[in-house]
This record gives sequence, C-alpha cells and structure tokens, in this order.
Amino acid sequence: MSNYLTPDVYTEEIPTLPPSVAGVSTAVPAFIGYTEKAVKEGKSVAGQAVRISTLLEYKEAFGKAQPASFSVEVDAEDSVKNITVESPKSTLYHALDLYFKNGGGDCYIISVGTYADEYNKQAFLTGLEILSKEDEPTLIMLGEAVKLPADEYHEVCQSALIQCADLKDRFCIFDIQKADTQADAFRNGIGTNNLKYGAAYMPYLQTSLSYSYNDRDVSVPGSSPVESLQFEIEGTIRVTYSGPASDEPSFKITKGTAASAPGFSISEGSMTITNVGDGKTVSEVIAAWEAFPGKGNFNIESLDDSETVQSTGNTTHDLALISADTHTLASIKGTKSALYNKIISELAKEKIILPPSAAVAGVYAATDRDRGVWKAPANVSLNAVIAPTMKITSADQERLNVDANAGKSINAVRSFVGKGTLVWGTRTLAGNDNEWRYVPVRRLFNMIEESTKKASYFAVFESNDAATWLKVKAMIESFLYGIWQQGGLVGPTEDQAYFVNVGLGKTMTQQDVLEGRMIVEIGLAAARPAEFIILRFSHKLQEA
Repeated sequence: MSNYLTPDVYTEEIPTLPPSVAGVSTAVPAFIGYTEKAVKEGKSVAGQAVRISTLLEYKEAFGKAQPASFSVEVDAEDSVKNITVESPKSTLYHALDLYFKNGGGDCYIISVGTYADEYNKQAFLTGLEILSKEDEPTLIMLGEAVKLPADEYHEVCQSALIQCADLKDRFCIFDIQKADTQADAFRNGIGTNNLKYGAAYMPYLQTSLSYSYNDRDVSVPGSSPVESLQFEIEGTIRVTYSGPASDEPSFKITKGTAASAPGFSISEGSMTITNVGDGKTVSEVIAAWEAFPGKGNFNIESLDDSETVQSTGNTTHDLALISADTHTLASIKGTKSALYNKIISELAKEKIILPPSAAVAGVYAATDRDRGVWKAPANVSLNAVIAPTMKITSADQERLNVDANAGKSINAVRSFVGKGTLVWGTRTLAGNDNEWRYVPVRRLFNMIEESTKKASYFAVFESNDAATWLKVKAMIESFLYGIWQQGGLVGPTEDQAYFVNVGLGKTMTQQDVLEGRMIVEIGLAAARPAEFIILRFSHKLQEA
C-alpha cells in the first residue's frame, strides 16, 4: 500500500481477474535439408532456423529446386521412344511445395548444406541441435534424411525423438524408406524409447509436381546428327548459335566492373558478355543469362559451375560449325524445334515421387486450424497427389496398424475409389500404449502443457500462498473450459472433463512450501478418435 502524505484524492486499480492462458502454435514444422543457397537480406543463414510463410519466401532465401537430369531416347524419325530420369538428391523445394498445397502455413527451414554437398548423418544431427534452441517449432520433419543409409536414418530419427522427450513441446513425423516396403527395418531400427512422440507414414506418393531441369541437362542420344555453331571457353562455358551460319555469329567477353552483375548485348549476330570482372563464376554468368530477355539465337551452357570466366579482352571469337551425334535439349532448340517441343511435352508428364511426411504436415496444419489439435489428422484427402506408389489393402494395413511385438504402429496413406488419396491412420509409434496411442491425444497434451507452462511464469517468485494458488487455478480452469466447449475434452460436465488441484494438503506438503515448490495437478479427459465404427445388425421377426 502506498504512503499518502499529501491530502488529495488518489485512484487505485485493483486487479481482480486472473491472468489468461494463450494457446501456443500446434503445427509449425521445421524442415531440415539441403538447399541451393542460404542467403537472406544479403546475409548467410546457413545453419540457422529461418521462419518462412510462403514458397516465394523460400525461393528468395534458399533458391530454386535442384534440377533433375534426363536422357531422352529418340528414333530415326525423331519420335520419343523412352525417357530415363535421374532424380535430384535434394527434394526439399518440392516437399515445401507439397506442404503448402496441402494447407501448410508458417514453418522453419534449416539448411545444412548446398546441392554440391554429400548427404551425411552428422549434418542432420547438427540441424537437430540447431532446432533444439528454437521454441516455436512443434513438428520435426526429416523427409530429406530418408536418403541416408537405413541405419543412419534410424539414428537421426532416434535423436529427434530424444529431443521431443527432453523439450516436451514437439512431435516427429517420420517416413518409411521406400525400399522398406514392410516397415520391418524401421521397426527394428527405431528402438523402443520415446515412441509416443512420433508417428510414421508410408508409402511414398506419386505427386502431380513436375521436375525442375535445365535444357543442358537433358541428353538426347539417338537423334539424327545436327550441325550447330558453337565455341567453348577453356572448359567454363559453351556459346551456341541456332541461326544460319551465314550470319557469321561471334562473341567476346569484357572485364567491366567487378561489382556489377554480368550483362549481355546482342547486335546483328554478335554478342558481348560484359561485367565479368575478377572471379565471376560460371554459375553467376548462367544465372544472369537466364534472366536476360533478349537472347535471340544465342545460348550459353555451363561446362563447370565452379570455374571462373575470364575476359577475352578485345579478342572476338567466331562460332564454329560442329556436327554432333549426341546433343542436349539446349543444342537442338533452334535447329530441331519440332523435336524440342515434343520432348518438352513429354518431360512435363514426368512427375516427382516424394515421401509422404510433407503432405501429412500440411494436413496437420490445416486440421489444427479448421478443427483443432484434438481432431485426428486423418480421413483427409491429399492435394497435388495422384496416388500412393504402393497399393495398401485393408489386410495389409492390419499388420501396419497393430504390431503385436512392440506396438510400433505405422500409418498408411491409401487410395479409395471415388475419394482419392487419404491419410488413413492416426496412431503414434506407441501403438500399444493406452494413454499415448493416438496422435491427437499426444499433441493435445503437448499444446496444453506448453501453454500452461508459459502462462504460469508470472507466478515464479510470487508468494507461495493461497492467493497465488487461486490465481493459477482460475487461469488454468478458464483455459481448459474453452477447450472443453470446443470439443477437445469429453464429458457432459466440466468436472468430468477436467480438474485442476493446487494447495496445501491437496498437492503440496508443508515441506514443499518451505522449499518453494508450487505443485499443480491437472487431469484431462481427452477426446479420442473413433477408429473402429461397428454397426450391429439383427433380424427382427414379424409381429403381425
């Protein structure tokens, strides 16, 4: 109470309402993987957790998708006979695309390397360590780690589960590796610890997303020989010209300003590459060329992205007429436009195959946003998905859903006639645990635990007496009442849906009070999914 020394009228505001609990975010995934780059606002963000909200933000900070390589076999009549694709190692860009298309929102990206780096276990373990320092992410995504050998992938998954158990505010979405068609290797490799903090899904998905590729990475063996005008600069770039040889095409490279981006000027069959400067890499020149609108009949191909392009000074190079039996898509663009367009059309039909976790994370986010974290993220159709790569029948799912040996349930993504591709499972890896069998139950408790924990910080160093206990109890009860009203807790009355106990003789002893411990007990009747709908029929005898 203030000491009043001067006669006056004083106003005092007495707080009578308890603090409130704000529910934390429940579906904020963190994707760990390899990206083209990791630069945001001119600064490197490699090895940092970066929050994004759209695919455009991802492209600005982490670059484009890793291109695939194709080999297109054509016959003597230049008809496409067969297409062989070498899928890119990194599919993180496509996974993000699939995530957003299925309702995903804000997420975190942790870049642990570039496309030129080899995948290794330690990079993902380092990414998990970086993630452990972030508070907001609630879902751990290891879809990129499935490219590791099985034993290394399972070790990374175990580390993720340990992090979830330590922090108690996040959940793991795992993929079953494509070669593990029965999920036996995953069940044997994941261990038996902390299973309630993760859920696994299979099989892989045939998406409707197209591969990214560069024309120079599409080889066209078997096509009839063509003559092309070209010139190579010391194993760095190849300049080609698709117009007639009578144009006598030529080009030169000038040093210009090192600080400026490479530029291009084309006039009457002659091209000048400017501002190469000192140490401009091939990749920088190619990136500037791809953004240049007035290419005309010229094209520039990379021979080695890591090399630097040197100025030719005042020397002008004339392009030579070269005949080749095997070409790239870039080399036939100007000379065989019909075949070029035919191949482009066929390549567009090639669709990328992805692990299911990114789409499932989008379903988690959309379900939480529309229905609540207590609603099972299942019986939901997937967008941008043509079909699962493996057909799972009801008999197949029996073995996946119930594991008599260790209870490690695997959720299936299945295709149903007239419904499309649905997520058809909502069990954690602790499938035999009556408390933590279901994904929505585990994630509901995660949300309530984290929300009440953060809201209770106001009571730290407050007097450990009845007044503080009452504030804490009223605050938590008000929060749980709102969840019960929304259907997150079951019971016809509040008392049957939840309870909050705190106080001397209830949850604390005198010794607890002396040692500064305030103990609050919270009981919840969580809503569980109706996994099995049983309809019983019987004959009713005629009565008249």
